[in-house]
Amino acid sequence: MSLRARLLIALGYLVALVIVAFAVPLGLNLRDRVGTEVKADGRSQADVLAAGVGPLIASRDAKQLGDVAEAVSGPARARVVVVDRRGEVLADTAGEEAIGADFSSRPELAAALGGRRFQDQRHSDTLDRDILATAAPVFEAGRVVGAVRLTQSVDAVNDAVRRTVVGIAAVGLAVLLAALLAAFLLARGITRPIERLGAAADRIASGDLDARAPVEGSREQRSLARSFNVMTERLARALRAQTEFVADASHQLRTPLTGLRLRIEEARASTDRADAERHLEAGLGELDRMSHTIDDLLVLSRTGEREGQGAEIDVAEAVADARRRWERAAAARGVALIAEHDGAASVWASPADLERAVDAVVENAIHYTPAGGHVTVRGRGAAIDVLDDGPGLAPGEEDEVFARFHRGRAGRGGVRGTGLGLPIARELMRAWGGEATLVNRPEGGARATVTAQPAPERAAATAPRAPGA
Repeated sequence: MSLRARLLIALGYLVALVIVAFAVPLGLNLRDRVGTEVKADGRSQADVLAAGVGPLIASRDAKQLGDVAEAVSGPARARVVVVDRRGEVLADTAGEEAIGADFSSRPELAAALGGRRFQDQRHSDTLDRDILATAAPVFEAGRVVGAVRLTQSVDAVNDAVRRTVVGIAAVGLAVLLAALLAAFLLARGITRPIERLGAAADRIASGDLDARAPVEGSREQRSLARSFNVMTERLARALRAQTEFVADASHQLRTPLTGLRLRIEEARASTDRADAERHLEAGLGELDRMSHTIDDLLVLSRTGEREGQGAEIDVAEAVADARRRWERAAAARGVALIAEHDGAASVWASPADLERAVDAVVENAIHYTPAGGHVTVRGRGAAIDVLDDGPGLAPGEEDEVFARFHRGRAGRGGVRGTGLGLPIARELMRAWGGEATLVNRPEGGARATVTAQPAPERAAATAPRAPGA
């Protein structure tokens, strides 16, 4: 059974219980109240009639007795009979056939002639229906001179009660149907987001990694949908990274592996020890190149999924640390490495990620700057600029150099590298809501810029986001 059906049944059952709990006592109370009112009305009518017909019974004025009986009979919807003290009928609203008849044997009149009020509900064989008989004695000068009797059909009362109960039941049924409709709409509102989430999961399971669940429904359902989409994005990103890693590795490792094989074969075939050592040394170089490429590929395969926690980082300190790390390498190439900071602020990122991104662009600048040139690392607000005196970029290369393994115009001029440094820098900073860019400087050379989220905004970036988010 579906969740929607279960919710509908549960809510419908609950509403039905509530309706029954209210309707049944209400119907019973109404029945008892109507019965009590009818009996009380019969007793009061009988008492009023008995109080007014004493002189008329004594005078045996049949006409006036009939008029009084008719006056009571209409409002009470009852048959009215007036008898003298012997039980002889003096007036009967049912007709004149019973005038003069002896009703003293009737139990209600016998009780009234005995001086007692009487009321009882019984079945009339003559009328073949249930009646309510009410009798009261008529006193005159302190003694019983006669009696009056009112007989009312309870079928009409029962019909009225029955109609009222049916009305209550109809109202209860209407309320139940309205509640079921509301329950259906509520159940659909609860289950629709779950069904769409399940449909999105099925699409993902079939291979559509771009499928996402709509964020809708209650707060808990929206939170679940967002968590599902984040999980799906991470999964898709991981699978894409895995696919790209395999493709990149198979493509980029083929060349160094081929070179390594050739060097080993040359060393094995060489009869000159010095020549063999030269080939082996070159083979080790190919191994180093391959190891460096694998390390960079592994970094790229994990970008956007960093496990390191974010921290507040002072940009001026990050600039000074970068200069300390690369000062010796720059000096070895005859390049002056300068550190500056101009209104540097604090940023929020993983210290290891920011360090690696800055190292990538600094290393790139040192490699492309000729001996005697300068590389300046400058902190500026939430950004770190790296300016070099190199050949710069060819027109249109500003974005192409961030593609994996892309070697720009300057790189094809002989500078060694894997072509992964700049892509790594961009992916690492995008994971923290930042960016990495590279543009030409008007005065010559290039300017690489690494930016991160300012520290006051870290609440929105306490966890790495998807690249390009």
